[in-house]
Amino acid sequence: MKIGIDLGTCNSLVFIPKKGVVLQEPSVVAVALEENRILAVGEEAKEMTGRTPDTIRVYRPLKDGVIADFRVTQAMLKYFIKKVSGFWRFLKPELMIGVPAGITSTERRAVIEAAMNAGAKQAYLAKEPILAAIGASIPINSCSGNMIVDIGGGTSEMAVISLGGIVTCNSLRVGGDKMGMAISDYVKKKYNLAIGEQTAEEIKIKIGTAVPEKEERKLDIKGRDLISGLPRTIKISSNEVAEAIYDIISEIIQGIKMVLRETPPELSADIIDKGMILSGGGSLLRNIAERISQETGVPCFLAEDPLLCVAKGTGVILDNLDTYKKSLMSKK
Repeated sequence: MKIGIDLGTCNSLVFIPKKGVVLQEPSVVAVALEENRILAVGEEAKEMTGRTPDTIRVYRPLKDGVIADFRVTQAMLKYFIKKVSGFWRFLKPELMIGVPAGITSTERRAVIEAAMNAGAKQAYLAKEPILAAIGASIPINSCSGNMIVDIGGGTSEMAVISLGGIVTCNSLRVGGDKMGMAISDYVKKKYNLAIGEQTAEEIKIKIGTAVPEKEERKLDIKGRDLISGLPRTIKISSNEVAEAIYDIISEIIQGIKMVLRETPPELSADIIDKGMILSGGGSLLRNIAERISQETGVPCFLAEDPLLCVAKGTGVILDNLDTYKKSLMSKK
């Protein structure tokens, strides 16, 4: 039994070879504090965010792509494994987990330990940019350079890949979460309105854009007025959202430029020919590819199913474990 897991700050996906992505749930866990018991994981727990009494806490056990709360991460992994193994419940699975390229050895050890404690027979870790590239069906083993930009919830990673390995890469702890925070700060400053995490996310998904558009879209949002303390509704436009998240996208573009600056000239030539590929949930933001290519001068394309790239990559590696052994970090 082999299972690939894209353990993300925002969403986690589970991939089983021959079956594809079998589970896609938010990386959220709700815990009842008194008896220290897990109430809900995934979708169900996410719905509780910002709505809980003080006896229940909603954790997002991963922060910036790495484990922030060990025990809760372990419980979440256990839940995912149990949910997908069904019939194979008694066999310990081999796990392949995607981790950010900029992860420290301590953080890496934490992931392996959590996986082993959650019931894995063996845990392999692979770097997310490589997995994302494989999942976006980039021929990573060829000797030409390919650039992948994976924008997730907690991290954004840019890497130039050639001959199956990462030549230059950069890992930023900036992503979709920071965009959501920027949106709620903006609404707070401009309208004196406090909005919750879920509302900010809804704004980002429904009308978010990376560059201001001629035809604005509008959205009604509800929150709490900071002056009177009473609930009220305002209208927010897509260009305001573009303004709110402008700096965060600039930060991601700075990261991309840094990788391009360090790339050997032969590979730079390949990248300007082929362009860079965007993957991860953050790349679903409207017009983000346009803005990146405007500011870097390199064409930019969206992978198909950007959300599933890393998970699909784990599947491909699990099918060909022997071929990829050398580019993995593994641990018995």
